Amino acid sequence: MTGIALGVSIGLFAIGVVSIPIVIARLPADYFVRESGGSQTESPSLKRKLLKPLRNVFGVLLVLAGIAMLVLPGQGILAILLGLSLVDFPGKRKLLLRVIKTRGVKRVVAAIRRRAHKPPLQLDLDEADDKKS
Repeated sequence: MTGIALGVSIGLFAIGVVSIPIVIARLPADYFVRESGGSQTESPSLKRKLLKPLRNVFGVLLVLAGIAMLVLPGQGILAILLGLSLVDFPGKRKLLLRVIKTRGVKRVVAAIRRRAHKPPLQLDLDEADDKKS
């Protein structure tokens, strides 16, 4: 039983170390300040309808893995943040902003984006307006 827990812990750590920085680096800088749902059409395609439940399931799994990583080795808060960004629920944007604005998370996200030569995430509408002028 201990061997299984160790294997799961190492696997979650490896997945987190590789995938989370890639996703954070690929987020558009204006992800948190742009209008939500602007790119979706009125009638979603069949592909979008099929992928939405899979995305939600994967998001929930990431949130659960992130919770496990809070006590196991890994980037727990970042995995939870990534999982929440994949799941569709009311108030998602507010919750994500609240998590990402915490000092530690904000610092790690900024460092990841800096290493990837990406601009920092805009977390306030005021920041987005300043960048446009």
